[in-house]
Amino acid sequence: MLYAIIATDVPQSLEKRQAARPAHLERLKQLEAAGQLVLAGPHPAIDSNDPGNNGFTGSLIVARFESLDEAQTWAKADPFVAAGVYQDVVVKPFRQTLPAPE
Repeated sequence: MLYAIIATDVPQSLEKRQAARPAHLERLKQLEAAGQLVLAGPHPAIDSNDPGNNGFTGSLIVARFESLDEAQTWAKADPFVAAGVYQDVVVKPFRQTLPAPE
C-alpha cells in the first residue's frame, strides 16, 4: 500500500537540512532502487523552485510499504528527524487515483 509521509520543518531549518541532506537523499534513493518510491520533495518557503535562503517548510514523500507501522518506522529513522529538521511528521495511508497507478 502507498503511504504519504508529510513532514513540517522547524523554523530556520535550512542549515540543518543542508547538513543532513546527503544521508536523507541516500535513504530515498534506496527506496527508489527497491521500487517503493512514488515521489519525494520539499515544500519551498516561497513561491519558487529555488527558495535560496528562505529555505523550506517541510517535505512530502509518497512510498510503498507493507504496513502503516513499517512506514512510520521508516519515517522515524529519517536523517532529517535525527538532525532536528522536522518538528512534526505525519504518516497516512494514501490511495493514488490519478494518474492511474501502473
